[in-house]
Parts: sequence; structure tokens; C-alpha cells
Amino acid sequence: MTSIQRTSSNATTENSKFTSLNTPTSHPIPVLRVEHIEKYYGSRGTVTKALDDISFQVRPGEYVSIMGASGSGKTTLLNCISTIDTVSAGHIFLDGKDITSIDDNDIAAFRRDNLGFVFQDFNLLATLTLEENIALPLTISGISPKEIDDRVYKIAEKLQISNALQKFPSQVSGGQKQRCAFARAVICDPKLVMADEPTGALDSHSSRILLEIMSNLNKDLGATILMVTHDAFCASYADRILFLKDGKIFNEIRKGEKTRSIFYHEILDVLSLLGGDRPC
Repeated sequence: MTSIQRTSSNATTENSKFTSLNTPTSHPIPVLRVEHIEKYYGSRGTVTKALDDISFQVRPGEYVSIMGASGSGKTTLLNCISTIDTVSAGHIFLDGKDITSIDDNDIAAFRRDNLGFVFQDFNLLATLTLEENIALPLTISGISPKEIDDRVYKIAEKLQISNALQKFPSQVSGGQKQRCAFARAVICDPKLVMADEPTGALDSHSSRILLEIMSNLNKDLGATILMVTHDAFCASYADRILFLKDGKIFNEIRKGEKTRSIFYHEILDVLSLLGGDRPC
């Protein structure tokens, strides 16, 4: 289906005041502001509204998960924020820049300089070692070889894959592949890390290791993470969860000082109301 072109809207401009769902104005300036976005697919007579007037903010260093049943709009939302797809109306600001107005010729450079991506299927280059895969964004950015080596080994150590750096993707486990993908995503210190079902292709043990490491990097390095998942256990590692239903925000819950176990059961309670997927 062909995406309908973005139309003009009365959404607020970059310099306007904006307050998201339940977000006190005393909080730090958000790194991400999503303002009244809508997304339509199809053509006249067969239009599907995938996103319906969604607004929220993500603060620097926050770990936010997006949940919802299949078809709720969560992947579409992630794709619009990551500039993989375009909105039909509304605005998205990353670090104050309206990404809905970026010229097509500048999109690739914008992604490279501001976003980190982690996908379910790893997206590693099979002909490169893990070390070379992690170093690729730095190489493209023209960083010196010595600095590349230092940064690659430092992040590999944090992700517990330093002993596998000289191996190719085909020679390591799925968990090591995904940790390599996450290392590549954060190596350039992006403003926002986008994770789409990062544990979807992993067994339970590898999933737990990756989630613990992601949580530690969020706390230790202040990495800002926006993660789409259908899995309540995976989502329980986040600070805050947005639940989508039929393209709208259905509910929002925060972990606060609660234990992850208590938060996990709160997630299940909302999913039962939402009619969403139960954990596998």
C-alpha cells in the first residue's frame, strides 16, 4: 500500500510549549517529543488509520517500552520516530529538531549521527567480524583507528563479548549476535536507541542476559532507549510503558520504586484489559 503524504497540521511548532501525558514540566528538557502524530495507509476509500493523535515525551536517560497487540501501531510508531516511515500529520522532535521536515537527502546522515538501531534479526554483516561490525559506524564517521579500537573494546567488555570480537556472526550464538548489534547501536553515543523486539529471536537465557546488560547501560551510560516489545517480562526492565490500542495511547504506567516483579504483574494487568499478547 502507498503511504498518504504528510499534510499540513495545526500542531505546535518547535519552540512551542508542550507537555506530554503525566509529565511534570519540572523534568529535564525531553530528548524526544512526539506531538499529535497521525499515520494513514491506503488510498481514497480504503484508508487505514495506523496512528491516531499520539503525543508523548522521552527524557534523556529514560528507558521507555511500547506495548500493544498486533496491529496496535507500535511498530509504525517506532518507524516514524526512526525516520524509516513518515507521518501523515503532526510533528516529531529529536533534541529540538523537527525530524518530520528533514530533507530526504539528509535522512541517512541524521540517522547515523543521532539514532542507534537494534532489530530482532540482528542485521549484522556476515562478511565482517563482530569487531568490524561494531566499529562500522565509527569507521564511516572517520574516527581514528586508535580511538575506534579503544571504544570497541570498551563497549564489548560491557556487553560481555570481548572474547568473541574476532569471530564472524556465523560462529557465535544468537545472544552474542544481539549483544554485538546493541554494541554497534550505542558505539556512537546516539541521542536515542531504538529497539524493535530485541529479544524476539533469543532463548530465555540469552534474553535475560541482554536485558540485564541493556538495563545496566541505561543506568551507567545514561543511554536513552525506546523499545517495542510484546513480551511483559522484557518490558518490565523499562522505566515506563506506553500501551497502544487501535493507534492510540490506551494507558501508561511507570516503575518508580517498585520491584521489577511487581511491575511485571502490573504490566500483565494492563495487558489483560488491553486484550494484548500474553508473554510466551
